Amino acid sequence: MNTGYAPAVLSRPRRKHRLWLSIPVSLLALAFVAFLLIGLWPVAADVPDIVVDSTTPGDGGLRRAFPQMVMPANNPMTPERVELGRLLYFDPVLSGDNTQSCATCHHPDLGFSDGRSLSMGKGGQGVGPSRAGGAVIKRSAPTIWNAAYSHRLFWDGRAATLEDQARFPITSEIEMNQNPDELVKELKAIPEYVRLFDRTFDGHDGSAVTFDNALKAIAAFERTLTSQNSAFDRYAAGDVTALTAEQRRGLALFRSLKTRCFECHGFPTFANPDFKVIGVPDFPGQPGPDLGRAEAGGGPAAERAFKVPTLRNVALTAPYMHNGRFMTLDEVLEFYSSGGILKLPNLDDKIRRFKLTEPEKRDLIAFLHSLTDESRLPEIPARVPSGLPVVPRLQRSAFPRASRFVFDPPAANAKPEAGHSSPVTLVVRAGESIQAALDRLRPGDTVEIKPGVYHEALLVDVDQITIRGLIENGERPILDGENKLSDAVITSGHHFTIEGLAVRNYTSNGITVHGATGVVFRDLVVDNSGLYGVYPVECKDVLIERVTVTGARDAAIYVGQSREIVVRNNEVHDNVTGIEIENSVGAVVENNYAHDNTGGILVFLLPNTPSKMGSDCRVVNNRVINNNHPNFADPNAIVSRVAPGTGVFIMAADRTEVTANEIRGNDSFGVAVISLKLAFPKGTKFDVPVTPEGTWIHANQMAENGRHPAGRVKEAGAVNVDLFWDGSGWDNAWDQPGAKSFPAMLPNRSWPNVARRAWSRVFSFVRDRAL
Repeated sequence: MNTGYAPAVLSRPRRKHRLWLSIPVSLLALAFVAFLLIGLWPVAADVPDIVVDSTTPGDGGLRRAFPQMVMPANNPMTPERVELGRLLYFDPVLSGDNTQSCATCHHPDLGFSDGRSLSMGKGGQGVGPSRAGGAVIKRSAPTIWNAAYSHRLFWDGRAATLEDQARFPITSEIEMNQNPDELVKELKAIPEYVRLFDRTFDGHDGSAVTFDNALKAIAAFERTLTSQNSAFDRYAAGDVTALTAEQRRGLALFRSLKTRCFECHGFPTFANPDFKVIGVPDFPGQPGPDLGRAEAGGGPAAERAFKVPTLRNVALTAPYMHNGRFMTLDEVLEFYSSGGILKLPNLDDKIRRFKLTEPEKRDLIAFLHSLTDESRLPEIPARVPSGLPVVPRLQRSAFPRASRFVFDPPAANAKPEAGHSSPVTLVVRAGESIQAALDRLRPGDTVEIKPGVYHEALLVDVDQITIRGLIENGERPILDGENKLSDAVITSGHHFTIEGLAVRNYTSNGITVHGATGVVFRDLVVDNSGLYGVYPVECKDVLIERVTVTGARDAAIYVGQSREIVVRNNEVHDNVTGIEIENSVGAVVENNYAHDNTGGILVFLLPNTPSKMGSDCRVVNNRVINNNHPNFADPNAIVSRVAPGTGVFIMAADRTEVTANEIRGNDSFGVAVISLKLAFPKGTKFDVPVTPEGTWIHANQMAENGRHPAGRVKEAGAVNVDLFWDGSGWDNAWDQPGAKSFPAMLPNRSWPNVARRAWSRVFSFVRDRAL
């Protein structure tokens, strides 16, 4: 017997067994190390590609102050720079062949445009009204009025300042075709320019004659071209007689959710910093499509997006759009009311069909004429230092008219009605006009409305007003639009209250308030009011309570681009969405009953709106039940993407807390938290942060959610889930014991940060390849 052999033979399988055991242990160790490294890797800041927040909520609607001019620190405005810039602006010496000046394409008698559809290029001969006129530039010359307030210049936004903008046409081979060095030589050969440059820029013997200094002077002059004293401005300042009756009706249409003009052409500039895809067709014979912002770094999602231009002095700047495609404002209104001509996949969701009657067209165009103000129109110099010919004064009758309508100006000697010294209460009875009473109001006054049916669309822009419906024997006053009128109430006054009314059968909206501070909606019943029930936008200090809304084709209660918001004790049902807090800060949504809508409560941060912030919303003690209504929104609206069965939906907003709610019977999900990247086409460039951060969902009662999911939830295969997460935002957290979720494991605040970051990254990686 060999006693030493057997143990040696028997030991080999044991070593082999240990080896096989070590492989999975090693793999697990490697996976753990990789997971740890993934979690330790720094998280990039969630910043937008572009951010220009142009809103100061509650800043005054019609009375909002102009924003600060975009002005480089190294180019302060002085009288000397402005005057030198004026001479250069009108001097053809800036062009290579000494035939064109800035004023050739931006003529003061044509609203600082050129009256052409497509602007002239190198060798162009004068301004002219023809649709093409031999032009070689593929776009229209935009106005320079109020360009000083623009955050980006040119239709495609390729320049950030007026100095930068001036460089392009002067040096462009197809425009003024000037070589900067040659221009400096020419300027230095003109003694008057040498003196002016040296005096303006502290030079000596022509040392200040530089191309950059020429651009600075031109920009300084252009910053004086501001329009702020139109009839509209006088009305906004409190002179109710500054606008005619048709212009006031047109202002109401402009602010209406029927036309939605004000959402892109915001007060007071009547522009905004965004670029919009609105479906303007190419100019006849144009070689290839004009891709607009996409050609200047905007990415594929910005194809055919163009700068939103100012409407100030718009009656002087025909033809219209980036390529002058429309000769009159009448044509522009026809274009917008048709919902755009090019039905593009990235068409802005505000471009929707609507109907305007002939009187409404006249009223709206009359209002646009009220934006005309040339009080700061500069003098065309009789001569310029080069001695070259200066553009002549023009007869506007030779150029396209803005409209087929002719309007009478407001009476020059009209004066506002004298006010009363102390607050009064006006009572309106059935058969009387509510608007007539509103027109008599002064700050601090109250209008009380007796029960009855009133077929009116109300406009009020006075501060500290109360509009109160009197409820007698269970009856309240009813504003009935008869499915003909657009909005029930439009207002921008500060510190006002609307209460006790019933609103029904309007085509666009129930109650709209824009840019106000101290807004109270209380004890209202709104049904079939069009897109929205109540709609405060760009406001501060908003209270909405005891309001019932049904039948809204967008959101029953919408609060957008606002701050300091309380939405409480309301009931919303049978709408597309019940309550929507969009691009707002500091909202409390509590004790509401949202049921039988498509979506219950939405907290969104969306791109391409004036406000670029959305954070710090608390959704607490609400009942969000059976929100499974089929989506009946306009198919072009973003809200049309909300899936039936949506309970609480958080998209991109930061620091949202959802707690102590009853969330039950919503067929897609109870609560979803996603980034904008999941909702928009791949490659979209956003001007807001895309990732929801700091979400805290805890202590809610959740049951019977996710039984029949739709949309992306269904695509992900998430069935019977209370909680849905796309993996974005590593610091989001959930504490919902017993709730079913997708993914099956959701981070809690007790998780170490490294684990939360790693899990967010791993799940997002898997999600991107699965969806």
